[in-house]
Amino acid sequence: MRRIPVPARPDWRDKAAEAGFGFHEMYGEPYWVDDAAYAFTLAQIEDDIEAPSETLHEMCMALVEEVVAEPRLLERLSIPPDRHDLIVESWKNGDRHLYGRFDLAYRGDGPAKLLEYNADTPTSIFEAAYFQYNWLVDQIEAGALPDGTDQFNYLQESLIEAFSTIPADRTFHFACWEANEEDRGTCGYLMDCAAQAGHAVEMIDIRAIGVDTQGRFSDRSDRTIDRCFKLYPWEDMLREPFAAHLKPGIFIEPAWKSILSNKAILPLLWERHEGHANLLPAYFEGDLRARDLPLAVSKPVFSREGENVVVLEDGKPVESVPGDYGDEPRIVQAFEPLFEAEGNYAVLGSWIIGDRAAGLGMREDASRITRNLSRFVPHVIESE
Repeated sequence: MRRIPVPARPDWRDKAAEAGFGFHEMYGEPYWVDDAAYAFTLAQIEDDIEAPSETLHEMCMALVEEVVAEPRLLERLSIPPDRHDLIVESWKNGDRHLYGRFDLAYRGDGPAKLLEYNADTPTSIFEAAYFQYNWLVDQIEAGALPDGTDQFNYLQESLIEAFSTIPADRTFHFACWEANEEDRGTCGYLMDCAAQAGHAVEMIDIRAIGVDTQGRFSDRSDRTIDRCFKLYPWEDMLREPFAAHLKPGIFIEPAWKSILSNKAILPLLWERHEGHANLLPAYFEGDLRARDLPLAVSKPVFSREGENVVVLEDGKPVESVPGDYGDEPRIVQAFEPLFEAEGNYAVLGSWIIGDRAAGLGMREDASRITRNLSRFVPHVIESE
């Protein structure tokens, strides 16, 4: 594994505009990196990333099965007690799920380590599935990368396949905060994949979803929302005033994904698979065993984009990110060094579509904590 320079495409910003990738810069900072790539061998991808990601997903699904059968575990995940039945029913009904992203620490010379599972509202799928693939094709055609250079990227075809398993028998709404360009772009891309799978689709602002007199969710035209992809986290949905009207079978990701999108699964996984090569020691805050970790990371069980994450050395904070999740329950996880090159720390985003590993996206930051403005860098598999 290495970070390599690649000449930037002279027209890449025009290509981004044509593709609706307006958030290639955010808040005046570059987000997409066109003049570099992370390079892997095929063995690293297949043996160290793809196969372990599927193993981790299987472990997570087994954990869901256990949690829905034990109210005590739902409480440990800080899921509101009056929503436990919704979670259990959603799982028992077999509500379909679409995707998730494992964030992994990997340096090319040992097993990848799970940092967290973004199982509910992961973004960067458009960049990983579409824009980095187009980058690869362009760079090969320009001679900047040799013929035979590949990419771990079956994302778009896997998304279309996953959407095709959902009956196309009703309007499929796609809800996000439309004023946020990144959320709108992500939602629009997934909506296009659903349309390619034969669905009638419509985007709606998450704030425009209403509840009719019969307690059914409805759109701006007072049409019932029967199926809806939502780019809005379950931990917030479960606490909204309309939460009493939530039912299984309507939203994707399904309600049971609220279990896996919760960093409290990290100590639960460690309890069940202690010593597993792809897991890091993790404990609930207050567990005396956490004191034995000389380097650790304290994380809120609910947080986004690294907010309120704290790096600890001998229990003392040495690096942190402010945010809005400071009052949440926390877990403590052993610190795992990230791949470092040219002053950048890289996190691997290993995508699960349905139940299989389907692609990779790389993000880097000058900080050891990956944040909202961390840059997306394409990757390649070098030919032998």
